Amino acid sequence: MKPERSVRVAVPSAWPGGLDSYRSGHFGRCDCFTVVDIQEGKQTAVSVVENVPHAEGGCLRPVNLLSRHDVDAVVVSGMGFRPLQGFREAGIQVYVGTGEKVRQAVEAFVAGRLPVMTDEGVCGGH
Repeated sequence: MKPERSVRVAVPSAWPGGLDSYRSGHFGRCDCFTVVDIQEGKQTAVSVVENVPHAEGGCLRPVNLLSRHDVDAVVVSGMGFRPLQGFREAGIQVYVGTGEKVRQAVEAFVAGRLPVMTDEGVCGGH
């Protein structure tokens, strides 16, 4: 996806979040999400949303959290089938990210270089 319109993308991040933070390898247990607003291919705003505890509801809780924050897309290292289905039901596209830092993942997203996560790409045991 090469964003031509306004899009809000979230990247699971290590605390304290932000473009220079490290990407989190575990979507459901990340410290926070760095949320980037992109307008016509340019970053217009960056915010940080603290993740909810990974308790009852598991990985669907962050799906609901990001949906409430009007996220259009999420860039992850991996996730299980249940949250992938949850994102699909919420109308949020899931991409497989690249790079150590959030900034690298966002730049790849803006450039349209990230593949959409498929059922075959989910992590086992989730």
